[in-house]
Amino acid sequence: MTVPAALLAALVDDAGLFPPTALPMDRALARHRADLAASHPLHTHRFLVPASRLGELRARLEPGDSLALGLIADRGAERLATDCAAVAADPRLRLALVEVPLAAFPGGMREALDALPGDVPVYAEPAARAAYEPLLTELGALERPVGAKLRCGGVRAELFPTAPEVAAWIVACARAGVPFKATAGLHEAVRHTAPATGFRHHGYLNLLLATAAAAGGATTGEVTAVLETEDAARLARRAHALGEAGARAARRLLVSYGSCSTSTPLRQAADLLGTPDTYQEIPV
Repeated sequence: MTVPAALLAALVDDAGLFPPTALPMDRALARHRADLAASHPLHTHRFLVPASRLGELRARLEPGDSLALGLIADRGAERLATDCAAVAADPRLRLALVEVPLAAFPGGMREALDALPGDVPVYAEPAARAAYEPLLTELGALERPVGAKLRCGGVRAELFPTAPEVAAWIVACARAGVPFKATAGLHEAVRHTAPATGFRHHGYLNLLLATAAAAGGATTGEVTAVLETEDAARLARRAHALGEAGARAARRLLVSYGSCSTSTPLRQAADLLGTPDTYQEIPV
């Protein structure tokens, strides 16, 4: 039995510019070029970049580059239209999605959408961790589909939400029919405590399987239990038992996640779920 192809396809966005890896721009681009050449199907082949670093990015691009950008709109509504135009004007770049940190947008999502092209996928990050319910209500009232963004960690312990908090988010998104992206602290597959910091990290496989459970109608408590599982073999068995329909339902809800490491997720998927050959037929 193999893991359903849809569960892992195009899962990992390249967040190499962000902590804790925080690669310099030239090294982040070099790694991304290598990943593009390898074309591993777990990668989305999107390069996440803050709008405030677009100038630096463009200065280090090479003539043959072709990058799909996930733009983090960290400069607010006044600069967003200009930032999108700068991407559109550069033939080496394509705007693949925009992530909107609502802390930088006092006017809310409508303010951001007024500055965005109509055909670009958009994901909104709540200004405060506990504010997901107002966010989902706001997103549901928009004429344009907009997803949400879940922050699962950071550089301080308090930036890591608890398993019940993440479960409540997932279940709320499932009930509202709002897809979400995730970010921060998720490059390893299984929930664990990082030896260097003592931070409790969520695992990307936990998150995937918890999302599959929520998409199938599981309760918040049941979703929490999946997020809290630290038994890698148990998670692997659950992933192998998940049918293709369940995997697709999970990925309609969890679109992708940003990882500062683009190699660790691949290695751990291979170790836990099968060899890299297992994934050769995953559609990209």
